[in-house]
Amino acid sequence: MSSKPPVYYNADAVRRFLTWPLVNNAVETALTAVVKQHRCQELSAQSFAIQPKRSFTACGDHSGKVLLTMPAFVGNYRLASPDFSGELANHRSTLACKLVTSFRDNPERIPPLPSIHAHVLLFDNQTGQLTAIMEGTDLTTWRTASASVVATKQLYFRRFGVQAEMEMPINVAIVGCGVQGQIHAAAFCANFRVRKLNLYNRTEAKAQELSDQLQRELGTESGTQILVCRSANEACQDADVICIATYSKEPLINIKDLKSNQGVHINAVGAGVVHFSEVSSDIYHQAKVYVDCYANAEAELKGFPVPITAELGAILLEGNYPNKADISVFQSMGMASEDACVAQAVHDAILSSAGDS
Repeated sequence: MSSKPPVYYNADAVRRFLTWPLVNNAVETALTAVVKQHRCQELSAQSFAIQPKRSFTACGDHSGKVLLTMPAFVGNYRLASPDFSGELANHRSTLACKLVTSFRDNPERIPPLPSIHAHVLLFDNQTGQLTAIMEGTDLTTWRTASASVVATKQLYFRRFGVQAEMEMPINVAIVGCGVQGQIHAAAFCANFRVRKLNLYNRTEAKAQELSDQLQRELGTESGTQILVCRSANEACQDADVICIATYSKEPLINIKDLKSNQGVHINAVGAGVVHFSEVSSDIYHQAKVYVDCYANAEAELKGFPVPITAELGAILLEGNYPNKADISVFQSMGMASEDACVAQAVHDAILSSAGDS
């Protein structure tokens, strides 16, 4: 029996079709599908996601070298049309698996390499045949930053009103200027009105490099003031929104670093041995904490100091926003269903582009 070989999309092919509207829409779709999965009795009635706990395979006995396997099935969902005309594409289902290697020391190599490498496999959900292999490193960085964008919109801006993200300028702190810090800085400048962007990195030169890059890309007309800070405290003290993405084993931000009684949102994207080690427990004890998926939190946030308030998808569906003066934390871990929906959206956009030509 003959079958078509799977198509391969390299990094350049994927990168050409990654846009914030495409990725944000796919990530929101995945977040709500996960919530509907455990609320709906009849799965065929609406979108749903099935995603087993991700598996971790250590590379020998080296804890800094890991292979992750992240399968997911997202059923009966709709994405925005590839041209974002306002129409929704037909209902679809996606079977996918992302394979990720996380080698923590890669950035220290000469020449440096990303610490994360990923590929997403897309399957025909009727036959199980492999239909596409997609380079997933950029997809992973974009969907992680997109989840922070969605969380900030829902957990920070919505507390001030429906159109707040279009009207309110904000101060943003980026703590950790590695790959995730860089994409978060770009994402927030692209999606929100950033009045001031504070950058902190353990190695100041990396923060300065990011500052220079953003100054070139944004230009003076953006109106965004970009500052390189010498400490996390300095970066965070006037921040409305904080994005922290490091491997730190010790807290880098504490409650004394935050604005008091004015409302602050934190996107915690740490990938250390303990996911939540970069944020101090005194912040968690005064915050409302949200996650992408309860199952992920149960498996990967062992010893987490406080109860989880809600899944982010539930906020998207129900609108139970924090109060104006609250500290909110989005404890981001990433989900296979996000990878599946973003990969499907990219695949659709590529096919649509080929059809137009």
